[in-house]
Amino acid sequence: MKRYQTYIDGKWTDAASGKVFETSDPYTGEPWALVPECDARDAELACNAAARAFESGPWPAMTATARGRLLRKMGDLIAKHAKHLAEIEVRDNGKLISEMYAQTQYLPEWYYYYGGLADKITGQTIPVDKPDHFCYTLKEPVGPCVFITPWNSPLMLVGWKLAPALAAGCTVVIKPSEFTSASLLEFMKLVVEEAGVPPGVINVVTGFGAVVGEPLVTHPKIAKVAFTGGTATGARVNELAARTFKKVSLELGGKSPNIMFDDCILDEAVNGAISGIFAATGQTCIAGSRLLVQESIHDKFVEKLVEVAASAKLGNPQLFETQVGPVTTPPQYQKILGYIDIAKGEGAKCVLGGGPATAAEGGGKYFVKPTIFTGVNNKMRIAQEEVFGPVLSVIKFKDEAEAIQIANDIAYGLGSGVWTQSVRRATMMAQKIKAGTVWVNTYRAVSFTMPFGGYKASGLGRENGAEAIEGYLQTKSVWINNAVGGGGNPFVMKTASNS
Repeated sequence: MKRYQTYIDGKWTDAASGKVFETSDPYTGEPWALVPECDARDAELACNAAARAFESGPWPAMTATARGRLLRKMGDLIAKHAKHLAEIEVRDNGKLISEMYAQTQYLPEWYYYYGGLADKITGQTIPVDKPDHFCYTLKEPVGPCVFITPWNSPLMLVGWKLAPALAAGCTVVIKPSEFTSASLLEFMKLVVEEAGVPPGVINVVTGFGAVVGEPLVTHPKIAKVAFTGGTATGARVNELAARTFKKVSLELGGKSPNIMFDDCILDEAVNGAISGIFAATGQTCIAGSRLLVQESIHDKFVEKLVEVAASAKLGNPQLFETQVGPVTTPPQYQKILGYIDIAKGEGAKCVLGGGPATAAEGGGKYFVKPTIFTGVNNKMRIAQEEVFGPVLSVIKFKDEAEAIQIANDIAYGLGSGVWTQSVRRATMMAQKIKAGTVWVNTYRAVSFTMPFGGYKASGLGRENGAEAIEGYLQTKSVWINNAVGGGGNPFVMKTASNS
């Protein structure tokens, strides 16, 4: 099996413990590589390396324009190695090559975009109300950051954090999911080293959350933690980081409503529903897992939906013709099957799928058939809790008011979809839905230019767009008194305009 090393302070190294763990191919269930099992000692080395690189050496001396140039070079190298990186991701997480290759081909745009923003970070001159004072603000990097990233889109979700952080001038330590560390380690070799990123600016530690994740989050030299993953773990990360007043951004779970009105274009809306839940085997935080269908078209819509979903081709995720691949991890596979049983027990009607896919159906080790439940009430667990798999709950609604009530009656608020030909309805629904993203007549569209994040239990802060870089900056106010002599009473704060 291939044996990887971790990357700290510009050097490839084994874990301090000397231990490794296996990473497996979800399609075959067979291990294919060994990954270092890091612990608190490796976390300490990585955080100290990031802190040193932030304070001294070539990185803080580099101009913003030079940082932008380096980011663009990284983008070029990602483009050069896009197919290889995608193939590694598929082998590690089992998602479709058609999706992962599309992601790695698109990923350079994040590095180009933030490379362009790097030397456009500006403060302001402020016309204060005090005579003889010249005041301005500076935008400075927050400092060393820790990124903890999930297994479903490893390099894409690293890029959403890494590109703006580097543009701002931060240094980073990344802990990828223990299930999908390989593509990031390949990225370090093929992109970070080849681009000439200075030692200590980007570090990677691999391993398990409780062992290496917590020491990273609590390290005193880390200024910010950015986490993508489950809501419960995100809450724990937020709690730990708050003890030392670190900045935190969290991109967490979702239970997104995908709302079908009776004036939708049926075929397009059905495809949007399919894309929203069965693409990526439902393993995406923005999955449109609650399908709200207006009662006047419910039966016709569900009939077409089942027809299209039943035609999905299951199989080897490395083949471009495959449409549904395996579940990434054994625990997630069991969780999905458990929720299918819960839904049946709650009285939901299974009209498609409802269990594992056999080899004859195109399945492999950890396949779940695309599953659709009708007769779902929004109070059921299957409608309230994130399944993170190819399981769709169909919920009837009567009118706009009821659709809004059902859509918002959830702890989450990450994504949502609205399918209608009415501009009035589209804009009204976009205002009323409590979610960070509202897609109208489309679903799962993302861009480096558009902010992304959640309301409520779906997270804190925003990634992507110009807004994301602000999360890696802090503001410094500078006051310069140009007056000579005087100064007033030294025991009184200068508050009045004539002070």
